[in-house]
Amino acid sequence: MSSAARILLERLFPAGLEDLRARVEEIHLPVGQTVFRRGDPCRNYLLVVQGSVRVQVLAANGREITLYRVCDGQSCVITTSCLISVESYPAEGVAEVETTALVVPQPVFDQALGDSAEFRRFVFANQGQRLGDLIQRVEDVVFGRIDVRLARLLMTLSEQGVKSIAITHQQLASELGSAREVISRQLKQFAGRGWVGIGRGAIEVKATAALDELARQSG
Repeated sequence: MSSAARILLERLFPAGLEDLRARVEEIHLPVGQTVFRRGDPCRNYLLVVQGSVRVQVLAANGREITLYRVCDGQSCVITTSCLISVESYPAEGVAEVETTALVVPQPVFDQALGDSAEFRRFVFANQGQRLGDLIQRVEDVVFGRIDVRLARLLMTLSEQGVKSIAITHQQLASELGSAREVISRQLKQFAGRGWVGIGRGAIEVKATAALDELARQSG
């Protein structure tokens, strides 16, 4: 087991809970690995040690919407909810990069909630924060202006001086919970203003100041 995983385990399952700690497994997920699918029964608590799992929903009309990502030291809000309510997954999770995670079987999860104050605080603190992020995500998709949200995403992706972003219109649409046609139309407007350049599978950020000004607007 990796040192990062051991440190996290020892914090969540302190002295006296070694028997529970021994039943937790470390797994390694390759890029593109499906972690769970919609309709799957939820039997384990997943805690990402290092990496990123994208949680997404595929709508009936075929539109894919990214709900959130589970990154280093985080757990999945949907997984936690499904474990507590004994429900099947309403979404799917996919490893975006090589990911290391801890898998806590449901019996261990249930017992640890009662026996470990550290584990209990971690689970519910993480759940509260992630649920808040998910609510904000829904508000953005439903009420947010697409031009402002697209500008914000492009600014985020072009951080640290990266000007050419390797991403497709469909991927941008999934990130923003919109349709590809809407994103393509908005990018053409940005391109017409000289703010971006549109290439095959890539977006070139040309006018950082203009995009940043739009990104800072409310909506």
